[in-house]
Amino acid sequence: MEFETSDPPTPHPMETDTVHPPPSQDPPRIHRLDESVVNRIAAGEVIQRPVSAVKELVENSIDAGSTSINVSVKDGGLKFIQVSDDGHGIRYEDLPILCERHTTSKLSAFEDLQSIKSMGFRGEALASMTYVAHVTVTTITSGQLHGYRVSYRDGVMEHEPRACAAVKGTQIVIENLFYNMIARKNSLKNSADDYPKIIDLLSRFAIHHKNVSFSCKKHGASTADVHSVAMSSRLDAIRSVYGVSVARNLIKVEASDADSSSFIFEMNGFVSDSNYSAKKTTMVLFINERLVECTALKRAIEIVYSATLPKASKPFIYISITLPPEHVDVNVHPTKREVSLLNQEVIIERIQSTIELKLRNFNEASTYPEHAVDISPASKAAANKVSPVNTSTSGSQKTYAYKMVRTDLQDPSGRLHAYMQVKPSRHLERNCGLNSLRPSIRQRRNPKEAADLTSVQELINEVEHGCHSDLLDIVRNCTYVGMADDVFALLQHNTHLYLANVVNMSKELMYQLVLQRFGYFNAIQLSDLVPLQELIMLALKEEDPDPQGVEDDNLKAKIAEMNVKLLTEKAEMLDEYFGIHVDPQGNLSRLPVILDQHTPDMDRVPEFALCLGNDVVWNDEKICFQTIAAALGNFYAMHPPLLPNPSGDNSDFYNRAEGVDDELISEAENAWAQREWSIQHVLFPSMRLFFKPPTSMAANGTFVQV
Repeated sequence: MEFETSDPPTPHPMETDTVHPPPSQDPPRIHRLDESVVNRIAAGEVIQRPVSAVKELVENSIDAGSTSINVSVKDGGLKFIQVSDDGHGIRYEDLPILCERHTTSKLSAFEDLQSIKSMGFRGEALASMTYVAHVTVTTITSGQLHGYRVSYRDGVMEHEPRACAAVKGTQIVIENLFYNMIARKNSLKNSADDYPKIIDLLSRFAIHHKNVSFSCKKHGASTADVHSVAMSSRLDAIRSVYGVSVARNLIKVEASDADSSSFIFEMNGFVSDSNYSAKKTTMVLFINERLVECTALKRAIEIVYSATLPKASKPFIYISITLPPEHVDVNVHPTKREVSLLNQEVIIERIQSTIELKLRNFNEASTYPEHAVDISPASKAAANKVSPVNTSTSGSQKTYAYKMVRTDLQDPSGRLHAYMQVKPSRHLERNCGLNSLRPSIRQRRNPKEAADLTSVQELINEVEHGCHSDLLDIVRNCTYVGMADDVFALLQHNTHLYLANVVNMSKELMYQLVLQRFGYFNAIQLSDLVPLQELIMLALKEEDPDPQGVEDDNLKAKIAEMNVKLLTEKAEMLDEYFGIHVDPQGNLSRLPVILDQHTPDMDRVPEFALCLGNDVVWNDEKICFQTIAAALGNFYAMHPPLLPNPSGDNSDFYNRAEGVDDELISEAENAWAQREWSIQHVLFPSMRLFFKPPTSMAANGTFVQV
């Protein structure tokens, strides 16, 4: 395309009365931006706030081998930032190009990025500062009798370097930041916003670089808001910066790839335990010595805390990850705040499972005191009838048992089993106990939005609006005590005990999760194709165990055949929306994963197949989705196993029945033990995260206060 150079420039639309130019008018010219404009735009991306400038300067100081870094700030960094270090300094001959764009001592070829170990590499930070502020550098290198001071503006020296007295290292002063970017400066006028960010930044550097001393203070102040000295241990560094209350509630965590030949990563750090309490999560993450952020990892760890320690779900996390340099792409963000990792999903999952195991082991090994709480005056009359316990509140005062609240989710002394004699399962003895399995309770790492269908959104809204606030508080903050019988679990909330119907709760939870995951299910692949015809026939025979002859069997067969035909016709919809796969021959091959780490009782598949055929209303979209979700909810609910409990009230069944061998008894023991384990470690942690109890549960006997 050729441009007519003789034509006058096209007027800007705002300079004319016509907003839209006539179709025949030439398009506006493309012209090259002035270099100063380009540099200022780029500078605004690299130096977004005063804290961005401090981060770049501190990282340069660390790259220079400094053992002491001091920061002074005025008006949140807008007026004045000074960063002084005792590093190797800057050569005199390098000063003329020090603040030019893309000048650096960290690399010389693009391939060097694959093995970069320094924090700086682009050569943009100092140049960017000179385009939006006044920069003065004072430096001295080893062996020099005096240092040099030089000022920079727009990437070039304002004067020749001047000899001056200087101490070892480099001092960089940034003044009047964003003086030529009025809109940016006006948006940052409140210095109270940025100074805490600078304090937080220096605190993070201080606990990772424990061999470096850091200080940060307001300009002119006599005391520093951050002051750390070189420490021998990481925990001492955390204690020095964040305080004793944080350091004493930390657990050491470590993880690595077991196969050294395919080294993926090494991780070490500290995470808070169940005694730590804060209003927000603090996560300090270093990858290959670089301070970065990783939202996916932070969310994954928060999910572990929400499921494992719901009352300490805002943790303190310090993690340092080491990877081969070629596995990290550091050039993905203007401020180098983020990096891209090879095998990121594997690394996140390994760290998540490591932290979860540490938290669970800590809970099992820890003991917690019982706390006295105030109760209503009406209940004080019972004090004379209750024997006191040994715990004393002060002096001769005694705390009575009725004032005690169970505070530990894992403490065996607070569990129902402590007061019952239960014979151990022989099957579990052979397999070293179910506790050795302890699968994770994980929410999807990348949850997708619910389907765009209006009917599904209406059903989700009904769940939201029908939630009972008091029951929600009980579910979110209750302590699981144990199973009272085959159906009811015993829960404690504050000073109250509740019997909760596990079947009803799990059925409703599964129904809600089906709606939330509508159209996005992982799959349970059945080992063999299962003919729906046979499944439905089994279910019909279970409903009517005494058939009236051949005619009755023929009727059941016709009912089964009609249901199979119906489900085969609806197979595409069932697969796409609910993850239920029925092939053209009428075989069931896949079922959805509704709750991670939970598999439904396959003995109930015939009942589920019949329910899909008989109970689903297919001619109304909303009711159709509702009834399918209800059928799935009932199928995946934690019903009592079909085999009687060998340790329960029906244990005499095995004594009366003929031909019952040890293998069947062992299978029953395992099924019941697995169910209770799943209720405690899968169902209740998931309910704390996802469950919204409907108002009907307050009156239908699902929750009963003891």
